[in-house]
Amino acid sequence: MQDPLGAFCRHVDVILPGAAAGPLAGLSFAAKDLYDVVGQRTGGGNPDWLQSHAPATATAPAILSLVAAGGTLVGKTVTDELAYSIAGRNFHYGTPTNVAAPGRIPGGSSSGSAAAVAGKLVDFALGSDTGGSIRIPASLCGLFGMRPSHGRITLAGVMPLAPSFDTVAWVARDAGLLAAVGDVLLPVDGEAVRDASSVLVVEDGLALADPELRAALAGPVAAIVRLVGRSRTIELGTTEGGLETLMQCFRTLQAREVWAAHGAWIEAQHPTFGPDVAARFAAAKALAATPPGGEAGQRERYAGKVGALLADGAVLCLPTAPSIAPPLDMTADEAQRFRERALALCCTAGLARLPQVSLPVAKVAGCPVGLSLVAGHGRDRALLRLAARAAGSLGS
Repeated sequence: MQDPLGAFCRHVDVILPGAAAGPLAGLSFAAKDLYDVVGQRTGGGNPDWLQSHAPATATAPAILSLVAAGGTLVGKTVTDELAYSIAGRNFHYGTPTNVAAPGRIPGGSSSGSAAAVAGKLVDFALGSDTGGSIRIPASLCGLFGMRPSHGRITLAGVMPLAPSFDTVAWVARDAGLLAAVGDVLLPVDGEAVRDASSVLVVEDGLALADPELRAALAGPVAAIVRLVGRSRTIELGTTEGGLETLMQCFRTLQAREVWAAHGAWIEAQHPTFGPDVAARFAAAKALAATPPGGEAGQRERYAGKVGALLADGAVLCLPTAPSIAPPLDMTADEAQRFRERALALCCTAGLARLPQVSLPVAKVAGCPVGLSLVAGHGRDRALLRLAARAAGSLGS
């Protein structure tokens, strides 16, 4: 297919026609190049990975479910190298174009998937989300994005990054389609799709965002509060030293898992990585050589506290990203600061294994701004229905 946005992988040309009937019949989708397609090599955003791995012997179940529901897979999309970034800039394959914010990054690591959907090359797309890899590009590209509860959707046939955080995830241009994809991918397990009981506005999350972004979100937050009917403000990270401290907990646990997943291959193959990703893997290697600290216990304490907050059906409300999409030519220091603030906003869902949806609700300087809702574990369909109701009330 034609790809003026640099969103699709050049090493693979694949089409899997969808079933003639089904809830996704007539719709097209793409899949991040972490998903296996039988007979094709999965590249993971790195040429050395592509060349050193054999073609897949089976197609990822997530893709098969969407095809069986009528969706037609039309290609695989560019990802940051081994999905270990949230900028969307690939050292080897370039940066997919963010049509919603020209001259700015699309966000990663599901950059190609977000670019393809925002640019209307496909109706929806599969990505993945470990630390924000669908939520951040959804916010920066003006899309609806869903990270499900950890463990709800099988990761078979999906290249790992940090398995206790990894999730199948997806983006769409409207909330109804986002929910329809969820209905296909999520297991039918008797989830009670109840309305949210209250909105917990995360003040320390808002404090991490740029002032102009906080101002733009004030109206949408108020609209969601009115929709649900009950609300209160909370300081989410104070009991664990703040959201930035929790971000460090996430990064430490993630890095240990990343090296466990890919360290042996890196040591054997000596692949070429872009400078930022190379530095990240080097740090993960050094960390893996040290004894574990107390991060695993901190994670479980925090997960328990957040789970208790949401046990009655409440949802958290906070910015998805700390700013609009940074410019393509941002400095290394600017990129690192964006990454740290973005991970601080995204780490709660990862640490507590919760579903999170990002809604495009506003613009700042002509660029999209996302607002997130986080629900209790297993309340994925309820969260998707709330997102659809909120989108209707906000006109997004």
